[in-house]
Amino acid sequence: MQLRGPHASPTAETVSDARNTLLDAPKPAMAPVEPALAPVEPAMAPVEPAMAPVEPAMRALGFAQLLAQESAVQILRHAIARDRLAHAYLFDGPSGVGKETAALALAAAQLCPEAAARGTCTCPLCERIRTGKHPDVRVVRPRDEGDRNLAVDVVRNDILPFARFAPFEANAAFIIFPEADVSFPVQHAEAANALLKTLEEPRSRVTFILLSERPDRLLPTIRSRCQRVRFRPLPAAVLHMILTRHGVPEPLHAAAIALAQGRADRALALANDDQAERLLALSLRIDEAVTAARPGDLLDLAAELSQSEQLDMLLSTLQLFYRDVAHVALHDDPGVLSFPQRTDVLQRRAALLGPRRAAERVAAIAETAEALELNANPETALDALLLGFA
Repeated sequence: MQLRGPHASPTAETVSDARNTLLDAPKPAMAPVEPALAPVEPAMAPVEPAMAPVEPAMRALGFAQLLAQESAVQILRHAIARDRLAHAYLFDGPSGVGKETAALALAAAQLCPEAAARGTCTCPLCERIRTGKHPDVRVVRPRDEGDRNLAVDVVRNDILPFARFAPFEANAAFIIFPEADVSFPVQHAEAANALLKTLEEPRSRVTFILLSERPDRLLPTIRSRCQRVRFRPLPAAVLHMILTRHGVPEPLHAAAIALAQGRADRALALANDDQAERLLALSLRIDEAVTAARPGDLLDLAAELSQSEQLDMLLSTLQLFYRDVAHVALHDDPGVLSFPQRTDVLQRRAALLGPRRAAERVAAIAETAEALELNANPETALDALLLGFA
């Protein structure tokens, strides 16, 4: 059903359609904002774990370092208390919410009585786990070249022998795979199939922990052999606390938290040098260009944007902007808005677009982000997106 004019009030059918479109539109998966880690040789060598969303000076390790993940912590604590660790876990959730911290904390709780009893410890053993120097706790990250997936030889020559002979020093061993969906993607199934045999025939006292933002990109047979533990996006209040701890000025918090989508790593990166405000300003520039509807200008803008190193972040910002426009057009609670500080702009755009067209733009941006993840040509994809808006 179409609106009768740009300022027509939304009907019940229009509101229902817009809400369905808005809710069904997938959010684009965001690439990590932190720079890629330097290559580690060999692939199984211990590496420095990524910082958890806590004070960077903190050297303690344990479940007490996790923020706003009570459900996940309860599951893992219960497994330790009953000595019923699963042979494989899948930690599912966004980056920057504590998955790797939880994996290391689980290893510490199993290997260190103090960490298990108090939930935090700074003993030499826990320090070795935290810094990647314990022989029975290995962190295996994606490679830095190509599609970053692990080669099958790495699994056969490094990972499987470790799983066969560990533990070497302690009473248990852990293999942790940050970005497991990158290391073992469905389109490169050779390494995953090599790993699968070990998961199907688990060895006692060796635990695999796969961390994933997109578990749907893992083989179903891998997922089915892991106990899934869900990690939630961090609440705005927790992100505000983290930004304050890191000395981020208060005026930069709102935009960074809005774009972070519950991720501490993203919030900190966006607050650096006012990146969040610049991304929002660029999104408003795109919206103005689309409103002007000059094809030549839109093609030039698409060419410019295609060269951006923050294209994924920009699409996320633009998507949130039009999501806000749809919410305003539907007269939703202002508390759901990502950019309440730009209510005046949102109201003007809502009056022009209406809820359905705004929701359709949210869905179109998500589809473009998905196409880019599948290696679509950025300029061509952006040409189609912007011209489609106009």
